[in-house]
Amino acid sequence: MRKIKSGDDVIVVTGKDKGKRGTVLKIIDAERLVVENINMAKKHQKGNPQRGVPGGIVDKALPIHVSNVALYNPVKGAGDRVGFKILGDGRKVRVFKSNGEVVDA
Repeated sequence: MRKIKSGDDVIVVTGKDKGKRGTVLKIIDAERLVVENINMAKKHQKGNPQRGVPGGIVDKALPIHVSNVALYNPVKGAGDRVGFKILGDGRKVRVFKSNGEVVDA
């Protein structure tokens, strides 16, 4: 089970985008993830009229290492570390380390 999953709300803790929040779009090889509007780069793209793709300069979200982000805790209002807990019915869930609140409902 991963500490950060696709669709989670995360906050960047280090790097050029420190303090920004975004949603995880995709996880790449368990150590890198793509977060919307984080680590953006300009890409010069050639157009393809058969597919209807226009050419020009487009913004592209590049991967960021999982150690540079933290799961956003809405109660605390900041990033938080994640742990695991086994509930009484045998389910393994993610919990915030600061207050023990369950991430996955």
